[in-house]
Amino acid sequence: MGKQQGDKNRSATAARTGERNKHRQPLIGTCYLHTVIDDHSRVAYVEAHDDETKETATLVLRNATAWFAERGVTVQRVLSDNGSCYRSHLWRDTCTDLGITPKKTRPYRPQTNGKIERFHRTLAEGWAFKKFYNSESARLAALPGWIHEYNHHRPHSAIGKAAPITRLDNLAGHHS
Repeated sequence: MGKQQGDKNRSATAARTGERNKHRQPLIGTCYLHTVIDDHSRVAYVEAHDDETKETATLVLRNATAWFAERGVTVQRVLSDNGSCYRSHLWRDTCTDLGITPKKTRPYRPQTNGKIERFHRTLAEGWAFKKFYNSESARLAALPGWIHEYNHHRPHSAIGKAAPITRLDNLAGHHS
């Protein structure tokens, strides 16, 4: 739409919401997706939040652990980047409470965290920028459907063109 119209839109949003970032610029379009991927199956869990604080990160970890447990997956380790929320004592203590060993990626080594990096690229192409959304709430409303499609129906080349959910062998609870 061009810089001039973009500036008008930004000003209108700032006037409507009153929110600004630390540089006093209008805060628009800010949403943080917290993603958790199972290393074996590539099943994804995603939550959208307004921040990346340690409290939010630990809440997502607790929710994801419970979500995976419902599907028969026991979380033993969690690999995260070196963001401040993952270096916090709260993160460490939450991992201890859940019986999870926290691990960190090596700085400047995106290949260490390749599965999540590839998922984020697929997420951007398949959901975030696939079509025009009238609002951020419309985009977020489409997220659960896209995640279901990704987990249950989308063939994944790294696992033999199967959907990620097929790699969870006790999904129905028959082997418990």
